[in-house]
Amino acid sequence: MSEAPIRIAVVGLGKIARDQHLPAIGASSDFELVAVIDPFAEDAEGAPLFSDFDALAASGIAVDAAAICTPPKYRAALASEALERGFHVMLEKPPAATVAEAEELIRLAEKQRQSLFAAWHSREAYAVESARRWLEGQEINSVAITWREDVRVWHPGQKWIFEEGGFGVFDPAINAFSIVSVILPGSLTVTGARLDIPANCAAPIAGNVTMEGEDGLPVSLDMDFLQTGEQTWDIAVDTDEGAMLLSMGGSRLRTPEGELEGEDAEYPALYARFAELVRQGQSDVDLTPLALVEIALAIGERREVEPFVE
Repeated sequence: MSEAPIRIAVVGLGKIARDQHLPAIGASSDFELVAVIDPFAEDAEGAPLFSDFDALAASGIAVDAAAICTPPKYRAALASEALERGFHVMLEKPPAATVAEAEELIRLAEKQRQSLFAAWHSREAYAVESARRWLEGQEINSVAITWREDVRVWHPGQKWIFEEGGFGVFDPAINAFSIVSVILPGSLTVTGARLDIPANCAAPIAGNVTMEGEDGLPVSLDMDFLQTGEQTWDIAVDTDEGAMLLSMGGSRLRTPEGELEGEDAEYPALYARFAELVRQGQSDVDLTPLALVEIALAIGERREVEPFVE
C-alpha cells in the first residue's frame, strides 16, 4: 500500500518556483501541492493562494511541509516560522543569506524534530556523479571553473539579486561551488577574490575567486553575469590521465574515454530526496557552498564598475 502524499506549501512564487518547483511537485506521487504563500502573486496556477502563514493557518488547510523559494535574505525568517509551525522544510539554494542563519535553522529543526533539506539542485545534474567517480583516485593538477550567464535572461526584473543579501553573480556561481565541493577530494579553501560591483548595486556582477584544494590543488573560478549569447557553465579539470570537462552546468561530461550527456531531472530528484528525508525523520543541510561564497564576499577585493541597467 502506497504512503499518503506529503502535503506541501510553496512559499514565494517567483521564477524558480514557477519554472521548477511547481512542475516537479505536480509530477511527483510523493507530494500534493495544497497551498502557495506569496503576498504579491496574483495567481498560483490553480492552488490556494495566501499572503502569509497566518492566512494559511486560518484556512484550515492541513500542511506537512514547506518549500521556501523566496529571495535569500527572507529565507531564514520564513523557514523558522515554518519549522515552528511544525512543517518540514526544503530550502531553495542558497539555504540562507549567511552560514549563521542556516546553522540556526539546523538547530531549530532538531529542536522541532522536523526535516530540513538544503536543495543544491546542480548536484543532481545528469553527469555530476559520473564526474565524481571518474576523478576518484586521479592525480589532479588544476581546476578551472567558468560560470558566465546573462542575468537579463535568467533573472529578469529581479532587483533583489543586486541588493544587499542578494548574492549577485554568486547566485548562479554558488552552483559551481556546490558541484566542485562534491566531485573533488578533500575540502576547498578560498584564498582570494576580486569582485566587480556596479556603482548602483550592493552585490557583484562579475569577478573571480581563487581557492586551494587537497594538497594545494589550484582551483579558480571566473564568473560573469553579463554574458550574452551562448551561456557557459564549465568545470575543466586537468589530471595525469588527461582532461575532464563537465559542462552545461553538470549535464555533459567529456573525458579521454568519451562523452556523456543526458536530460536533467534536477528538481524531481530533489523532491524525491526530500520525501525520503521526511519519511525517515532526517535532515540534509550541507553549508559548504554557502561558506565558500561567504568567505569570498568577506575577503574579496571590491572594484566599482559601471552601473547596471536592465
